[in-house]
Amino acid sequence: MADMTTHILALETSSHVCGVALLSHSAEGVRLFADQHDATAEHAERLLPMVDHVLAQAGVARNNLAAVAFGQGPGGFTGLRVACGVAQGIAFGLGLPVLPVDSLMAAATQDVVVQSIATDSTPSFDRVRVLVQDARMNEVYLGVYRSEPGQSGWVTEQPPLLVAVSDLPLWLQRFQADFIRHRPGVTLEILGDALAAFPDLSAQLHDVSGIVIGASAVRATASAVAWLGWQHWQHGRSIPPDRAAPLYVRDKIAFTTQERALGQGGNPRAMPLSTIEPMTPDHLEQVALIEQRVQVFPWTRGNFADALRAGYPAWVIQSGGHVQGFYVLMCAPDVAHLLVIATDPDMQRKGLGSRLLAHCIDQTRAHGLASLILEVRPSNTAALAFYHRHGFDRLSVRKGYYPAADGGREDACVLQKTVV
Repeated sequence: MADMTTHILALETSSHVCGVALLSHSAEGVRLFADQHDATAEHAERLLPMVDHVLAQAGVARNNLAAVAFGQGPGGFTGLRVACGVAQGIAFGLGLPVLPVDSLMAAATQDVVVQSIATDSTPSFDRVRVLVQDARMNEVYLGVYRSEPGQSGWVTEQPPLLVAVSDLPLWLQRFQADFIRHRPGVTLEILGDALAAFPDLSAQLHDVSGIVIGASAVRATASAVAWLGWQHWQHGRSIPPDRAAPLYVRDKIAFTTQERALGQGGNPRAMPLSTIEPMTPDHLEQVALIEQRVQVFPWTRGNFADALRAGYPAWVIQSGGHVQGFYVLMCAPDVAHLLVIATDPDMQRKGLGSRLLAHCIDQTRAHGLASLILEVRPSNTAALAFYHRHGFDRLSVRKGYYPAADGGREDACVLQKTVV
């Protein structure tokens, strides 16, 4: 009889700890083999020997692997490049897919995974966790993860971003106030080594309603990356090895000589605070401009003005008067319909789209509706993957829904998410 066991190899080097794990899933359950070492400045030389050690310990040959997962980041630049490069090399050599894993989510998941595997039980995701890891230069990496009823694992509420330490308390207070507006009694648990690196943070956050301080020593491990990799594998979220890349978050670590000559000094600031507010006529020029930049067949300023006059729920995310993104919702008697959502191309991959979508889901609940639907072009694979990650399922296809080039028409994939 053929071996029906799925073996996921996992690499995690986002911190000074170098880790390798192998998760083996079969009808008999889950087995986990792991090794780790404090490998400061030694990730490259230690990682492959540790892979051999873990595979030998498990009695699994490389050609029996199903996929390679790796901690994508954020974290130390050198470590992230090592894990990504080794994952790509193994995957290319064996013809395997790759599973990038959010290292902050892995840190949020670590204790849950360890307990579930030790007790042979289903992981219990019953908390909302905010991971704050020291990013040096008086900044922190931040990510927010929550449980979703009926799903096994975390849902990303705020993908990893970079925040100045001085801005973090205000960022958390604003996020917490917005997050719990439709979730009475929900508590945000703050974890991560930034609490130890910046002791004043704990004191500043200690008395904030709805926030509790958790462990400061928590970090991503290869075991958690393996478990999350297995979840990605189950949901078809693997990618070819040539598409694997580290998640640096801090894309710019210093000003150029020319920028310094113009008076800029120190380190580039982290992403400024953004708030979600109702769309007003004053926002329409910026909203229409963003729409024109992201859509081949965009809504016009008049379309947005009509939506406001009709009373459709419409919101923008902005900072300092600059609109960074928006959405418009239509509420029918039995379902909410997301008509349009977009973020400024210059502000993409910073978690703004996920924040807007989470806010839209909250608005759906606030209007007493059980589900949210939207349409996506089948050719827009990035958008389909985005909504899939946020729990949307394909409901149907609308033939010839979208205008296309040369006067043609393109179908629409109708996606739905149950929100109650």
